[in-house]
Amino acid sequence: MSVHPNRLRGEIAAKFDGESRLMCLTLGALAELETAFGVANLSELASRFEAGQLSAGDIIRIVGAGLRGAGNLLSDEDVAEMSTEGGAAGFARIATELLWVSFGGAEAAGNPRQISDRESAVPGNGPNPPAPQVAGR
Repeated sequence: MSVHPNRLRGEIAAKFDGESRLMCLTLGALAELETAFGVANLSELASRFEAGQLSAGDIIRIVGAGLRGAGNLLSDEDVAEMSTEGGAAGFARIATELLWVSFGGAEAAGNPRQISDRESAVPGNGPNPPAPQVAGR
């Protein structure tokens, strides 16, 4: 099945277990993350992510919320059992890209800068932000 994300709506596509899936941090998905991370509002949520220190559990929650926001009926436990190209670093890249299009502003959504083939890990999806540092084991 071909997946066509609309970055203006905050959507991305990612491949899990060999299947391309649409992801989006809808308002409901963001509310889910506010609760999961114990923050009071979107500003606090964005500040938490800007620190760039995401644990494996954080990444599972972000990816799960993004999948559910796009209509995928998957629990965080389901996400924890999935695989993606690049392993843990691949999951971190996906979570970061999802946050980038959700909070990144005009460049991420509709006015991307020119990028090289090497920068674009998902064809046609524009610039990918740097992967966050995964918190220590």
